Amino acid sequence: ARYNEPFVKVFEEERELTMMLLIDVSASETFGSQTTYKRNILVEIAATLAFSAIQNNDKVGLMLFTDQIELYIPPQKGRMHVLRIIRELIEFKPQNKKTNISIALKSLSNMIKKRAIAFVMSDFMDDDYERSLKIVAQRHDVTGIRIYDKRETELPNVGLIQAQDAESGKLVWLNSALKSTRQAYRKQYLDRVEYFDKTFKLSGAGRISTQVEESYVKKLLSYFK
Repeated sequence: ARYNEPFVKVFEEERELTMMLLIDVSASETFGSQTTYKRNILVEIAATLAFSAIQNNDKVGLMLFTDQIELYIPPQKGRMHVLRIIRELIEFKPQNKKTNISIALKSLSNMIKKRAIAFVMSDFMDDDYERSLKIVAQRHDVTGIRIYDKRETELPNVGLIQAQDAESGKLVWLNSALKSTRQAYRKQYLDRVEYFDKTFKLSGAGRISTQVEESYVKKLLSYFK
C-alpha cells in the first residue's frame, strides 16, 4: 500500500523425493568373465544414483536382498548417509546365496508407504515376480536395471566342461561341442530376458539392460532423457 504497486512473493517448491535402491547380492552377482564382476557394476550404478539424489536434497534408502532381506537402511538425507550406504554395498557379506526378487518387492511395499522412486538392480536370474511387480508399480515409480555378462549370453565351443550353479552349488557336466547344448544355453538366457522385458513393460515400470563391459553412464543418461 505504501509503494502503490503490487509486491510479489515468488515461492520455490521444495521437492523432497525418496529414492530406494533394491540391490541383488545373491551369489550369481559375483560372476565375471571379463575384467570385473557384476556386483562391482551394481555398486557403481547405485553410488551414481545415490549421489545424484543428494544433489537434489532427496532421501535415499537401501535394501540388499538374496532370497530374503539381508539389510535394510531407511531413507535419509545427507552425504554421510550416502557414504554409509556405499560402504555397506562394498563391504556387506550376505548370509544366503539364492535370489528371490518377489520378496524384495513385497518388502518395499510393506516398508515404504509414501510414493518413492525405486531402482531394482539385479541380473534377474529369477522368475515369478510379475504379480509383485504389478502391485509395487501401482504405488511407486519402479525401474529395473539388469546387469549381465557376455559369457551368460552364449556358451563357447570348448568341449566337455564342468559348470557350477553359484546359488545352489550344483555341479553339472556340459558338452559345449554339441550345437544342441549351446542352443539350449542361449534359449535359457533369451527366455529370461524376454520375461524381464515383458514383465516390466506390462507393469508400467522402466527397464535398463547393460553389459558389464558397456558404459552404464550412457545407458542411464539415455534412459533419463
